[in-house]
Amino acid sequence: MAKLYFSYATMNAGKSTLLLQASYNYRERGMRTAIFIASFDDRAGQGRISSRIGLTSDAIAFDHTDDLYRHIEELKGDGDGDIACVFIDEAQFLSEEQVWQLARVADRLSIPVMAYGLRTDFQGKLFPGSKALLAIADEMREVRTICHCGRKATMVVRLGADGKAAKDGAQVEIGGNDKYVSYCRRHWDDIMNGE
Repeated sequence: MAKLYFSYATMNAGKSTLLLQASYNYRERGMRTAIFIASFDDRAGQGRISSRIGLTSDAIAFDHTDDLYRHIEELKGDGDGDIACVFIDEAQFLSEEQVWQLARVADRLSIPVMAYGLRTDFQGKLFPGSKALLAIADEMREVRTICHCGRKATMVVRLGADGKAAKDGAQVEIGGNDKYVSYCRRHWDDIMNGE
């Protein structure tokens, strides 16, 4: 039985690397995969995924209005062969309805779906896609990274143009190491609440 998987972490934990490695493993064995990424995340170029260690892949760009179930169903029937697994990068940007669409891909099309994304934003709040995945995914896995103190990092700080922690602003602002730093809860709290 196919399942919906959610691998979550903070920034710079290696989520995209794990996704690309898992997809490669399928393809190396002659199996077809479908990789999706949010259309507005164009850090590696439109419709491309890139990891910090240099792995890259083409991907299908999606936005919050796309019907992912229908798209995957069309891919399945396009004559290029069965799809062995669907991969979603930046899964926090999915809408709640898209998470349900991906659950239907697993349940009705019998294709496993592996979603990778952030759990919380820079203010410690759940992203809509992450909230839905935490609620309905069949299996969840935390991908770990560490704070500068050596503890597990579970939170992220967004840096403003002045290099200081941003305390408010839009939930979504695309960026990498130049804009986000991962911390344990204690150090995040110190930075965000001035202790």
